[in-house]
Amino acid sequence: MASRPLIRIPQMRAVAGVEAPVAGPAELREFLHAHPRLLVLTGAGLSTSSGIPAYRDGDGRWLRRDPILYQDFIASERMRRRYWARSFFGWQVMREARPNAGHLALVSLERAGRVSLLVTQNVDGLHARAGSRRLVELHGCLNRVACLDCKTAIRRDDLQRQLEDLNPDWQPEVLGYNPDGDAELDASAYPGFRPPACGRCGGALKPEVVFFGEPVPADRVQRVRSALAGSDAVLVLGSSLVVMSGYRIVREAARAGLPVVAVNQGRTRADELLSFKLNGNCVEVLEKAASL
Repeated sequence: MASRPLIRIPQMRAVAGVEAPVAGPAELREFLHAHPRLLVLTGAGLSTSSGIPAYRDGDGRWLRRDPILYQDFIASERMRRRYWARSFFGWQVMREARPNAGHLALVSLERAGRVSLLVTQNVDGLHARAGSRRLVELHGCLNRVACLDCKTAIRRDDLQRQLEDLNPDWQPEVLGYNPDGDAELDASAYPGFRPPACGRCGGALKPEVVFFGEPVPADRVQRVRSALAGSDAVLVLGSSLVVMSGYRIVREAARAGLPVVAVNQGRTRADELLSFKLNGNCVEVLEKAASL
């Protein structure tokens, strides 16, 4: 398919009260067959079937109370201590998660030559573990950590062992689990936790993920735009599109004249831009579409 020029989109306002037409698995199957070069955008809803908590409810309301902002993480040792204390427990959930039928269905589509690019907002690494290769992890992946000073990289599993050695007797109560390898702890637990440091220079460590308030790396943005120019449609799976980095992709696709379809539980920020949407668990919907 010939590439089309991608028009940069001016700021748009959602049209209040406009909802996308609702369809079913049969219409999704027809859409998949009619558009052989799909850019697929996935969100947290695809990984809930793997046991990873979602960010939002069906109305798009935030389920997590207090995410750490990028500037706070960079500037505050206290915030870094809080992050790694919670990650100490939350990482175990992420490490034990396994790709589900939705991840595997997208691998099959890619191997059939029907996926121009798979773009995920998730940082759980499950698409890569399932076997997807035409993949952009828009917000990075939790299994990689790097020093903010000397840039030395370390595997998250290796860091976990260091954290265990640093905190052998630290056993606070875990109040719950959040998305992105985060656990809920009482505020009194943080002072007793010893955070990690770079083994090479002693600098602060940060997971190689995009925090709230941190820009997506330019090379990832450019790769998505290049793929979008060679695609003939966009399929959104399990995302409310509230985060701007995902919503921007849908806006650019709509402006370029590409049909956009979403499978999600509840509303999306881009309902007025969709050709149609399917309400429900995106893994179950994909399975039904594949069986028709």
